[in-house]
Amino acid sequence: MKSRKLIALAAAILLATGAGWITYVYQGVGTDMTEAATAFLGTLEGEKLKQATMEYAAADRLDWHFIPKDHRKGLQIKHMDEAQRKQAHRLLESGLSELGYAKATTVMQLESILHELEKDRQGGNIRDAERYYFTVFGKPAETGEWGWSVEGHHLSLNFAVQDGRVASVTPAFYGANPATVMHDHGVGPKKGTRVLRAEEDLAFQLVNALSDAQRDVAMIAEKAPRELREAGQRQPVASEPEGLAVAKMDAEQKKTLRALLKAYTDNMPKEVGDARTAAIEAAGFDTVHFAWAGATKPGVGHYYRVQGPTFLAEFINVQPDPEGNPANHIHLVWRNLDGDFGQSRD
Repeated sequence: MKSRKLIALAAAILLATGAGWITYVYQGVGTDMTEAATAFLGTLEGEKLKQATMEYAAADRLDWHFIPKDHRKGLQIKHMDEAQRKQAHRLLESGLSELGYAKATTVMQLESILHELEKDRQGGNIRDAERYYFTVFGKPAETGEWGWSVEGHHLSLNFAVQDGRVASVTPAFYGANPATVMHDHGVGPKKGTRVLRAEEDLAFQLVNALSDAQRDVAMIAEKAPRELREAGQRQPVASEPEGLAVAKMDAEQKKTLRALLKAYTDNMPKEVGDARTAAIEAAGFDTVHFAWAGATKPGVGHYYRVQGPTFLAEFINVQPDPEGNPANHIHLVWRNLDGDFGQSRD
């Protein structure tokens, strides 16, 4: 966006939060979000405006989930006219990198495949590539607090802005079903599409590069769990890190882990992603832990998490796709251990 280019040289501001962590926030991205949210709201009126807005302090701001639901907060894309959709997508672009935006829109398009494969499903078929909801919390402005979210099946992106600067981009959830598109269905992404390829392949590369002794430490369970921990909860699970510490990895393994984390932070605007990476390094990269559960090859249920003092990345692929292909249904999330939604855990 133009505003981001104009403020490209703006320096990062380091703020010490009440919990003692260091949070990196950027003026340029926050300004982009403010402008985009203002433009989006400017296209709405009446009932649509009411659906698309809530108070920043509303409890529903912290209500998130990625499962298919009959009702969600916000205004659905399918209920927007062309001008409103254009501004909604401009808002989505403001919170993501080009790569992150491409992933988000591909996740939406995967719903078309699910709709086709489940068209004879009893009890109704709510798979819909336009069933994604936009909500703005509070008044977008260069002062004060406001936020916004985009959510639907397999996508939950949540943002908070404080005094014009990005304060939070978590929880940030992406899912993919099918994780690998096995056939062309006449709708949705084409055969071979793997929207979350890097987040899976780099993790396999790392776990299979471990020595037997290292893998014994990294492996926390022979079988993958059924789901991500604390899915839909307002704050991530508070637990000690498990698995193999980075300090016990060799240089090549550390390089692969950095690439894996970059696959997550690359979904964010560059300024925000770079800041999250800097926070990981500042807190001590060697203290980050890599934990694995389940199979170490594709097609069989597998799970991993990467946890450091400031963040948690979790990934799971255990469910089959609608055609019965095993372990072809991904859920992954990036969370802030200092507190999601711009809120302290305390």
